Amino acid sequence: MGARSVTAWIILATVTFALAALCTRLSVAYAHRRNLLDLPGQRRSHSVPTPRGGGIGIVVGAIFSAAVIAVQVEFPYRFMVLALLAAIVVVAAVGWIDDHGGLHARMRFAAHCFAAALLLAVPAMLLGLLFPVPRPGALLLYALAAVVPGLAIVWSINLHNFMDGIDGLLALQAMFLLVALAVIFIHVGQPNDAERIGLLAAAVAGFLPFNFPRARIFMGDVGSGVLGLLVAVAVGWQMFTPTIALASGIVLCSAFVTDATCTLLSRMLRGRRWYSAHREHLYQWLVRCGYSHVQVVAFYMGWNLLIVLPVVCWMNRMPPARMSPGIGAAIVVYALAGLVWWFGKRWCLTRSRHAAA
Repeated sequence: MGARSVTAWIILATVTFALAALCTRLSVAYAHRRNLLDLPGQRRSHSVPTPRGGGIGIVVGAIFSAAVIAVQVEFPYRFMVLALLAAIVVVAAVGWIDDHGGLHARMRFAAHCFAAALLLAVPAMLLGLLFPVPRPGALLLYALAAVVPGLAIVWSINLHNFMDGIDGLLALQAMFLLVALAVIFIHVGQPNDAERIGLLAAAVAGFLPFNFPRARIFMGDVGSGVLGLLVAVAVGWQMFTPTIALASGIVLCSAFVTDATCTLLSRMLRGRRWYSAHREHLYQWLVRCGYSHVQVVAFYMGWNLLIVLPVVCWMNRMPPARMSPGIGAAIVVYALAGLVWWFGKRWCLTRSRHAAA
């Protein structure tokens, strides 16, 4: 990475940060004017009315970043970035409508599936051109091959929405993952990819001062959905890079994936309405037990820095890492995360009962 490239990236990252920060600041005034406020309640983890929808700043920064990346890359990757731009717009539009008055869950799910299809359509078409299958069922085979990544994208959009419940948690988690992936790309000798991932991190950074350590505005569905989309794209980007351990991004996501998935499965097994609003994630239980938002965020970042980061560094200790994809390490990390979630919930429940008594 030459000095000119570094300077150009710093300028682009600064513009991205400034755009995201400016739009977030404007969204505070807009939310107050339109009375877009999240009020304290039984299913909330905050104690004062707080405006929502500030994630539009992240959306604007991400769109600018994606546009810059589209100009930089060549065919066929430019079409993939344009598909990402379209998917961002779809997810952001649905979130924006939901923030302004609510949207039926089926409509949201359909829009998220459409966004995932947009992302996967271009790679599928390119794959068909490069590796044509001389059979009538070729299109069906490609469609089936897209089911798993498509579901993963939709789940990422929704789980990041579920995990956006306290000040700074989602924004800091996204920044941790994006910065970690950028550093890994530099480590394996791919600075251009690191610069592009870094631009997305700059968009999140522009929003963060308005949301942490004390939230002046919440991200809202417009921001959390797009962040979930960007996380899925960044992890997929990494997984298709042969010099990086395959499971690196999956391990980096372990805190959020474990909390959201275990909570969802727990509610389903107990016959709860798993799709309705609730306060049963571990981070919400910790807040209910008296810990501040800053302390809970520190707990999640502690997991990332003390457990996740050393494991990912070990997985990528020498490129090319595909000889050691890290699947075993990922299984161990998720097993440990599951135990932390289970014991954490039990501890919170025990403490709550003692407090009630």
